[in-house]
Amino acid sequence: MRPSVPEPGSAAGSRRARGAVCALAAAALTLPLLGAAPAPPPPDTARLQQAFAAAAAAYDVPQSVLLGVSYLQSRWDAHGGAPSVTGGYGPMHLTDARTALAAAEHHGAGAEDPRGDDARPPLRPGARSPRADALPARLTTLPAAARLTGLSPERLREDPVANVAGGAALLAEAQRRLGEPPSEDPADWYGAVARFSGADDTSSASAYADEVFEVIRTGGERVTDAGQRVALAAHPGLAPDTSTLGRAGLRTASTAGTECPATVSCEWIPAPYEEFGDGDYGNHDLGNRPASQPVRYIVVHDTEGAWEGVLHMVQDPTYVSWQYSLRSTDGHIAQHVKAKDVAWHAGNWYVNAASIGLEHEGFLTEPDAWYTEAMYRSSARLVKYLAEKHGIPLDRQHILGHDTVPGPTSGAVPGMHTDPGPYWDWRHYFELLGRPFEATAGQHAGMVTIRPDYDANRPVFTGCAKAGEPCAAHGSSAVRLYSDHDESSPLIRDIGLGSAPTTGVNDLSSRASTGQQYAVAERWGDWTAIWYLGQKAWFRNPKKQPTAVPASGLVVTPRKGLDSVPVYGRAYPEEAAYPEGVPAQTVSPLPYTLPKGQRYVTGGKVPGEYYYAVTFDEASHRVVTGEDLYYEIQFGHRVAFVRAADVTVKPA
Repeated sequence: MRPSVPEPGSAAGSRRARGAVCALAAAALTLPLLGAAPAPPPPDTARLQQAFAAAAAAYDVPQSVLLGVSYLQSRWDAHGGAPSVTGGYGPMHLTDARTALAAAEHHGAGAEDPRGDDARPPLRPGARSPRADALPARLTTLPAAARLTGLSPERLREDPVANVAGGAALLAEAQRRLGEPPSEDPADWYGAVARFSGADDTSSASAYADEVFEVIRTGGERVTDAGQRVALAAHPGLAPDTSTLGRAGLRTASTAGTECPATVSCEWIPAPYEEFGDGDYGNHDLGNRPASQPVRYIVVHDTEGAWEGVLHMVQDPTYVSWQYSLRSTDGHIAQHVKAKDVAWHAGNWYVNAASIGLEHEGFLTEPDAWYTEAMYRSSARLVKYLAEKHGIPLDRQHILGHDTVPGPTSGAVPGMHTDPGPYWDWRHYFELLGRPFEATAGQHAGMVTIRPDYDANRPVFTGCAKAGEPCAAHGSSAVRLYSDHDESSPLIRDIGLGSAPTTGVNDLSSRASTGQQYAVAERWGDWTAIWYLGQKAWFRNPKKQPTAVPASGLVVTPRKGLDSVPVYGRAYPEEAAYPEGVPAQTVSPLPYTLPKGQRYVTGGKVPGEYYYAVTFDEASHRVVTGEDLYYEIQFGHRVAFVRAADVTVKPA
């Protein structure tokens, strides 16, 4: 039996911490474990693996537990010492939110009306501060690790080896506070892992621990963003002892009213439905989905704010709303609006009326403000659950980013939001959804799925911190598009934006994203051209490191005899479909056309549909469905709609 970690702050604790750090540094950098004879330093690519082994030994934590926790936090990446969206640093995601927030300046993009409904005046909610005055303990684990290890906060933030030691010290301290002795059996560490999450309720802590132990059971291996090869051996029969969590003293969060899978932590924090007088109300509309109309889309957003501030905003009846918020540190979910009701989140009323909105804690203009694996996994579990419940296809034309929602009218196009941005890892996300983007056709197929290697794909972006200045180099889901097969040629222009194309992080004019599908227009050596916004758009697609994979599917092209067809940002019914008392909505095309000879991948046929809900009293609410049918298409970076009567559908 190994001795437990002494009380932090005690003389014994300080001596133990300093000794452990020295042992760790020696083992990780130059010496084998436990003071054995000197040996050659490990290869550069093995340093992080050695650091996990050394920290596990120094703090009496099973290496598999340390590796499993780190994977769920960061997938073992160090992110160059940059903080996550919640101020978490290094492979162990040790949080120091006060330091991170002091250095951050967040920027949003777009001035859209979140409702996107012409039947009522635009909603322009004022800006809200995303920052909480007081930081919860889950956002200050790095200072706690500094006290336990004797290492400086700077070193814990910047040195992955030290960061791993800090995580091991926190796990050992959590085990001690539960009254449990150190143990070599990973099954004995469930409570400590749950406490490591920083969650203040039993449901969130246990959901986090369950995910960590699933990682340990499955095992894994990958090369990190710093070129470190890390492996975790599988423990398929591992059954953790969950009883220790009962001694953690955490609150019990109510799941009553939530619509979430049992595999995530979810609580009900309702968005208010309140009337203000003078016919004004907020912050969503009551509905009866799917009985009244189906839910066709799930929209992925980022919050552009921190958790506590975001919860404050969604509980403001004068603000906007969305169905779910997801927390970065542990993947905890708060539901605010029922799936039957319509939240104001996407800036396009047609999409709002047929979608569920998910806000993820994050900032799109901060490439190094990375999303945790815990949040990716929790989000994927929720999306799989919602997609199965509502029959939503798991593809990029139904699992939308806010940045792929079309402007409902020409005037709205320039103001549409651009989150979650180029740094959301769509490829990994869809792997977690069980729908990886794979080749589904032969080499010379007439259609492709965009699929760069996220870590290796690093297009230049500007304007993250200051207009015109380069953003930090970072992996990305985005692929740059050019007017010819040459990177010195002009970028593709989006006439709807009314401005010259740039490399700005919020400029979507010449950008395709992972998982999006396009019809092939031409090939030239290592370059592939796709049909995009009525133009031929080129991107580099070398055979040795392809940016896209061949795909099969259906495409639309103008019906014979038509030189071009209009493109729409919403699929509204024809005027004759509106009953008395419901004003007909204008079916206005966007400033684009789909020319003959061009082909665009379709996500399927949808009816012309409009949800009339402009009053607090539900009695006047009505779903109007017309005879006109539309096809949803991947037209540019955003999706769009064309009339079924205007096009022919054929295999790619």
